[in-house]
Amino acid sequence: MRPISGASVDARGRRAKGLPALVLGALLLTVTACGGGGSGSGDAKAEKGDSSAAATEQSEAVVSISPKDGAKSVDTSGALKVAAAKGRLTEVQVKDAKGTAIAGKIAADGASWTPSTHLASGTAYTVHAVAKDAAGRTAAEDSRFTTLTPKNTFIGTFTPEDGSTVGVGMPFSVRFTRGITSPEDVEKAITIKTTPAVEVEGHWFGNDRLDFRPEQYWKEGTKVTVDLNLNGVEGRKGVYGKQHKTVSFTIGRNQVSVVDAKKHTMKVTQDGKTIKTIKVTTGKPGYDTWNGQMVISEKLAVTRMNGETVGYGGEYDIKDVPHAARLTDSGTFIHGNYWGGDAFGNYNASHGCVGLRDVKGGYDSGVPAAWFFNHSLIGDVVVVKNSDDATVAPENGLNGWNMSWEKWKA
Repeated sequence: MRPISGASVDARGRRAKGLPALVLGALLLTVTACGGGGSGSGDAKAEKGDSSAAATEQSEAVVSISPKDGAKSVDTSGALKVAAAKGRLTEVQVKDAKGTAIAGKIAADGASWTPSTHLASGTAYTVHAVAKDAAGRTAAEDSRFTTLTPKNTFIGTFTPEDGSTVGVGMPFSVRFTRGITSPEDVEKAITIKTTPAVEVEGHWFGNDRLDFRPEQYWKEGTKVTVDLNLNGVEGRKGVYGKQHKTVSFTIGRNQVSVVDAKKHTMKVTQDGKTIKTIKVTTGKPGYDTWNGQMVISEKLAVTRMNGETVGYGGEYDIKDVPHAARLTDSGTFIHGNYWGGDAFGNYNASHGCVGLRDVKGGYDSGVPAAWFFNHSLIGDVVVVKNSDDATVAPENGLNGWNMSWEKWKA
């Protein structure tokens, strides 16, 4: 019985000693399979190989954006620049917070991008730029900045009004609330488009007024759209524009009226054909009416005319002048006259205005003054000839037509 017992003990002993060996062998095999020589070494090489591949695929192009990301109080002109080294710019997007894009142009060599216009003041912008190197690999850069908020500003008051229909002589005229010392920058910020297309040029009168017109009177039916993008324009040192408006107007029928101061008549023409001849009175000797092309800039159903306002002292003060249309800033009108007696068509009796027969109170729509007033638009042209006075100055009212096209463009 003891041998059996001993055999049993030996067997248990052999099993006890053999099991750790098997387990160890299995563990060694497992370790070798998961992280041992061949396989582990290969993964390390693969990782190193991927890193080298990534380095090889990285673009050599370098994109730079000025101003730097996060910049504040950035100048509205001249500060925004995008450039590429060791590559060419392929895409540049600049947008404000509303998503409105700023137009710009990539240089022919692809090395730089510049905006086509100034930036608005007090506005946040984002920039996204992409460049490619010689191998076609891309690099991108992004930036965000905010432009300055000016302490001193200006605006432009303009005529004609948005949505209006005007006569063929109507310029687009802007008067600025501050004198402009950077006229080129301001003029560049005003864009005019017409349908049908026609060349339109601007001319400065002093440093606070800018008028735009074509070479000849507008063509009937022309549609004019003005982008008055003054927001952010530095009109003078430290003084910035603060408005951005789009103004559209349409040119109506072609009406030009010709006053002959010697014959005391006015021929009203449309499309070159006389539709009515009206007897008038113009400025008497010493108070002669200006010669030249004058544009109706304002229409008043009734107004007061006082000699003191135009340097004639107390010679007259008429509180209810009917059917008045302004021709100059200095006070020349074409208007109804109910006190002129038999002057119309016979002699000149006014203080420089063109008078048409009317009735006190202007109630009669059949009188010449009422007819002309009702058939006239702001922007219609009134030409005076054969007066003993000089030609009206181009800046006296909206009367730039009295300047040659060559001088206007200069």
